[in-house]
This record gives sequence, structure tokens and C-alpha cells, in this order.
Amino acid sequence: MLNVGLIGIGFMGRTHMTQYLRLEREGFPLRLTSICDVDAKKFQGIFTEGNIQNPSTQFDFSPYRLYNEVDRMLEEERLDMVDISLPTYLHAEVALKALRKGVHVLCEKPMALTTGEGEAMVEAARECGKKLMIAQVLRFWPEYEYLKETVAGGRYGKVLSAYFFRGGNPPVWTYNDWMVLENTSGGGMLDLHIHDIDMVNWLFGIPGSVATIARSVLPGSAYDIISTNYTYPDGKVVNSQIDRSLQGDFGFEMAFRVNFEGGNLVYDKRVLKDNPKDGKGFVPELSQDSGYYREIKYFAEAVIHDRPLDRSAPEDTLVSLRIAEAEKQSADQEGSPVRIA
Repeated sequence: MLNVGLIGIGFMGRTHMTQYLRLEREGFPLRLTSICDVDAKKFQGIFTEGNIQNPSTQFDFSPYRLYNEVDRMLEEERLDMVDISLPTYLHAEVALKALRKGVHVLCEKPMALTTGEGEAMVEAARECGKKLMIAQVLRFWPEYEYLKETVAGGRYGKVLSAYFFRGGNPPVWTYNDWMVLENTSGGGMLDLHIHDIDMVNWLFGIPGSVATIARSVLPGSAYDIISTNYTYPDGKVVNSQIDRSLQGDFGFEMAFRVNFEGGNLVYDKRVLKDNPKDGKGFVPELSQDSGYYREIKYFAEAVIHDRPLDRSAPEDTLVSLRIAEAEKQSADQEGSPVRIA
């Protein structure tokens, strides 16, 4: 039985908690034993979204040992694994503490605010002999997994072009506005754009260079609107964009369009369409499980069976952070190309 501690019970922490509860119901050899959050009101069901009780997100916290301090939790609990769902600026600090306590770590994206912090996390996992995985959830999202299989399998030949988009309303509902602020979240680059940066890295590898134009919109933030071009030796045209300043009823949207020699894949409004060059397009049958469920189950199984993290190794997601830093450098230089060393 894998004993799990959840650190952070904000929006993403509650999303992860839902997956642990499902895994327990299904008889998976895992149990959530303890939860930590600095905001004790959350254990009363009062969350930052308007600072009111949200009837759609009701949890019974009574079965768990509850903490407001990470150090105390790590000292008192006998944990096999922790799930870090904290603001980005705390990722490295808490991951290092857990790893050095001999605990496996699943950490929300992005890995950290800087590659230096990320490198320290990877090195600590290696030295302590514990597993570290960054929850870059698109690697487990069924539509993006289908895209990866199509690229890697070559059934449509070479990729000619690829476009990715992600955008939504300003994230002004988080605790102390941490997701908005550059010094706590890394701004739009690390809060939102890191998803598609990681997807570009996962699909195509490290680009030769990046050229990014971006602008800041939200007070205290950095680069809420971003457009990046990635160069590759084979000449494919790759671009990704985000906009986290979309107002009104826009909601949230993520999409991609990838064109191959023999067809294209288009994901829009949560529907994936596969369009062969010489045939009728179709909507493929995919897993109905969420990417959050699948990533947590994958990591827990890797811990239980001591399997390598082939799909989402920390060394690979660290590369995504390095690409993000190059994009920021390019944006700071008003779009000048920056080579990836």
C-alpha cells in the first residue's frame, strides 16, 4: 500500500485529490493519508475562488491528518510519495525537502521558476534514489497522446507544420493572486505556455532556436500573451501561442493543428479530428479517463513496481524549462531569435 501526502489543496490540489479518491475506490494499492495547506480555511471547504464555499467541490477532510506546515507533515508522517500542488515558487524548496526525507515526488508543472532550481531537484532525486516526475499533464491527455503516436509512428509521414494554442480568462482567483504574479508563478510563460512548450519538446525534441514576441497585460505579471516560432533542421513550421487575458465569456480553450505529408490532426473545442489526405476524416475513439488520473496512476505504478519514468522523465521536462527561458530571453529582446545550447 502506497501512502500518499498531498501538499496544497487549491484548485489543482483538489483536482488531484479527486483522482486519488477514484483510485482508492477502484482498489488501487494507494491511500491518501494526509493533506497540507497553509490556508486552514480550505479544510472547512472555503476556497479562494471568491472566498466562498463552492457547492460543486465538496470534500470530506475528516479521514485525513491535516497540516499547515510542510516540515511537520514530512516529520510526522510515514509517506511513500507526496504530490506537490503548490504555487510554482515553492516547488523546488518543498521537492528537495521531500526527496531528502526519502519520499518519491510528483510535482505540478512547471518544474520550478528557473533551470537552476530544476537541476537541483533532478540531482537530489538521483542522489536520494527516489523518483521525481513533473506533472506535465498533456503527455497523458488522450488527444495529445494520439498526436504523439501519429508523429512517432510515421503513419502520415513527416510533419510539415504544427500550431498550438492555449488561452482563457485571467487567473485572478488564486490564493494571494500567486498565479498572476511573475515572482510566484513565472507569469504566462511558466503558468500557461509551459504546457505547449513541453508538448513541442515531447513531439519534436529541442528546437535549434526560438523567436518569441510577447506582451504583459495583467498587473504584476509578465508575458500574458505569447507567440513563439521554433526552428528545426527539417524546416517544419512550428508555432505556439497563449493568451491568458481573454475577458468575458471566453472561458478556456486549448487546441492544436498538425499537418503531415499524408494528413492532418485538428483538435478544437475538445474534439479531435483525424483527416487522412486521401480519405474521409473521422473522430478517433480515445480513453475517457482524464489526463490527471492517468498521470497520477502512471507515477504511482512506477513507484510501486520501480519502473523508469519513460514518458515524463524529469531530465526531459527540465529541457522544457530551458526552452522557456530561451523564449523569455527572445521576448525580452523583442523577438530576436535565441539559439538553444
